[in-house]
Amino acid sequence: MSQPLYVIKIGGNVIDNPEACSRFLRSFAHIKGPKILVHGGGKIATQIAARLQIETRMVEGRRITDKPMLDVVTMVYGGLVNKNLVAQLQALGCNAIGLTGADGGIIRSVRRPVKTIDYGFVGDIEAVNGEQIHAILGSSLIPVIAPLTYSTSGDLLNTNADTMASVTGVAMSEFYEVNLIYCFEKKGVLSDPDDDTAVIAALNLDSYHFYKSTGVINKGMIPKLDNAFDALQAGISKVMICHADDLIEAIDSEAGTAITL
Repeated sequence: MSQPLYVIKIGGNVIDNPEACSRFLRSFAHIKGPKILVHGGGKIATQIAARLQIETRMVEGRRITDKPMLDVVTMVYGGLVNKNLVAQLQALGCNAIGLTGADGGIIRSVRRPVKTIDYGFVGDIEAVNGEQIHAILGSSLIPVIAPLTYSTSGDLLNTNADTMASVTGVAMSEFYEVNLIYCFEKKGVLSDPDDDTAVIAALNLDSYHFYKSTGVINKGMIPKLDNAFDALQAGISKVMICHADDLIEAIDSEAGTAITL
């Protein structure tokens, strides 16, 4: 059996809360063996853009990334957020290294084509350099990956962090038994969106389609779950969705929602 690898994605709402983020990082630091942290951006980019008098435009929860906004998210995601996470992990004894997809050429994207909406400098992932990430892990470093990728034309591209975690996990399944865990501010996937205790303990494709058709699962949870099922179908061993405070319990399948085919 291959060595376990934990690919953990932390959501922006947790990053926005210093106490919640600190608790999560302490849990992350306790995980033994190789691990990767992929992080979202949170609201900090919007706040800094406002200070710089740069307009934030969103369509169905997705950020329109024109050139001024690309500069902001590069500074915030690849700099401020990423390096603060790295610094806190270093203080917890984790030898972390902050990366974007451009560093070491680990994640390459193509700029999203314009259909009904021009998302600007937003990337759809083309390739993950699993060999390079494997080499970084082999150096006893912990990659902390910001939601930015690069294109062959030399552009940085704003990229969905859930997707980055999923495709990174798939690429690493060639070398490891990959456990993909999505951590955010909810206890898991909920059967009642208004009841934070109504956690669905296990969700397979059939139940997912049912909950989606009835509207129980909607909005931002749909692309997160699509990524989860894609990852399982592509070779990842285990996918969990859990509260950031329940990371260790979710690893032992004692909390959160287990995603199965």
